[in-house]
Amino acid sequence: MSEAMNASMGTPPRLAVDGLLDDPQTRIIVCCGAGGVGKTTTAAALGVRAAERGRKAVVLTIDPARRLAQSMGIDSLDNTPRKVSGVSGDGGELHAMMLDMKRTFDEIVEGHSDPERAQAILANPFYQSLSAGFAGTQEYMAMEKLGQLRSRDDWDLIIVDTPPSRSALDFLDAPGRLGSFLDGKFIRVLMAPAKVGGRAGMKFLNVGMSMMTGTLSKLMGASLLKDVQTFVAAMDTMFGGFRTRADATFQLLQAPGTAFLVVAAPEADALREAAYFVERLAAERMPLAGLVLNRVHVSGADQLSAERALAAAENLEDGGIVDQEPGNAGLRDSDSDADVDEITAGLLRLHAERMQVIAREQRTRDRFTSLHPEVAVAEVAALPGDVHDLAGLRAIGERLSAGAPAGA
Repeated sequence: MSEAMNASMGTPPRLAVDGLLDDPQTRIIVCCGAGGVGKTTTAAALGVRAAERGRKAVVLTIDPARRLAQSMGIDSLDNTPRKVSGVSGDGGELHAMMLDMKRTFDEIVEGHSDPERAQAILANPFYQSLSAGFAGTQEYMAMEKLGQLRSRDDWDLIIVDTPPSRSALDFLDAPGRLGSFLDGKFIRVLMAPAKVGGRAGMKFLNVGMSMMTGTLSKLMGASLLKDVQTFVAAMDTMFGGFRTRADATFQLLQAPGTAFLVVAAPEADALREAAYFVERLAAERMPLAGLVLNRVHVSGADQLSAERALAAAENLEDGGIVDQEPGNAGLRDSDSDADVDEITAGLLRLHAERMQVIAREQRTRDRFTSLHPEVAVAEVAALPGDVHDLAGLRAIGERLSAGAPAGA
């Protein structure tokens, strides 16, 4: 049966994860999705599986929870890729790192200005605030770091674990947002005196900006305004480079060698977010590889429906099981029989609850599939516990490769 026919019947095409990892044309994989759906674990598992299949991979995480370091046995991750021991195969190897937003910004300043100007920028109070937590800085620095990793060509596969919630796609807006900021009237006014230069510049500053400066001083404070003006003057020669590199990375994300994986859980809210990501990626012409559906519940006894299990449990609890031994017809009333019946009824109710969860997840997934029948899906069965080591990441990788949960 063709994948198109499967999709039309409610069965989405299967996401071929191993084919994606093995393809030498795949150079960047971006995992995006809502918070708490397993993006970090998925990114790490993809990295482990890719390395053990012969790729030289690096995983860049922007998740502040640091679960990636714990899973990979690394005491701490920082802005420098670190090799993960115990992961290799046929020439492959794995490195991992966590984005340090401020350090990445500092590296850009140090690398694109002379030492004296770099020191002035790094010591500027406004720069320190901007680099430590200005809205959108993290996403822009993630694009900068991705561009740096790609330009080094030390790895043939880069896997990016994005921030949680809808901000995971904010890095797509970073070039436009940065351009709007740098081209905005406020920045142009602050840069104008330096661009005019000499006495004309001083005249412009004294006459043309006197009223605005007075107003801004009241709003921002004279000290902050001076810090901003000093920062803008020092950064003037770097603004074009920021925009150029951001635009280049944006184009890199649209290139055929990039693949986006939307990660979700089989829950209504998470799949609504997944639908948003799918539609946004399509609007930006970003190459979507498919959907990873994590923590899917399964049962090895799915022949027994929830309704039949509940009916059997109620029968046991009502004492409806009859002893069939010859000469012993009637209800079982021994303490041991009652204990067995109680335990059995409890297990039947647990099974009924599991089957109801499975049915609810299936309905939720089917709603997503009906809206996006073209999106390939890999379902990953829920594990009994958290993933905290390489063995767990390998187990996730095997489930990703299978594309459907065991027992489904």
